[in-house]
Amino acid sequence: MFTTFPGGWPGLGLLLLRVAVAAMAAIQGAGYLFSGGDHGFVWSIVGLSGVILSVSLAAGFLTPIASGLLGVGTACILLTQLPSPGFSVFDTKPPVILVLVINTAIIFVGPGAFSLDSRLFGRREIIIPPSSSLSKH
Repeated sequence: MFTTFPGGWPGLGLLLLRVAVAAMAAIQGAGYLFSGGDHGFVWSIVGLSGVILSVSLAAGFLTPIASGLLGVGTACILLTQLPSPGFSVFDTKPPVILVLVINTAIIFVGPGAFSLDSRLFGRREIIIPPSSSLSKH
């Protein structure tokens, strides 16, 4: 799923981007999750999926999948004008568009070295022992 896992300052920058998008989505998801009203069941599903995907994105676990699904959900909120819960960080279009742009960049660049994906799928050191036939020559 990934080609590189940048470390150092670029990896820290990717961590900050992941956490920023995840925080915005988690706050919005919690708003849908804990507001009742006429749309209680639909809001609960939207909110729970937003919170779960946000935790996955912040931890860097299955980052392209979590980021992609969060992007689809955010775009749906933007395009369908789903009624806002009592508290919403997506009251206007600019924050939604900003989250979509950052989310897309995360999908393109990957999770970075400070992620669970890096630990699970990252670089491995392969040690090839010397061949016995080469050492005889």
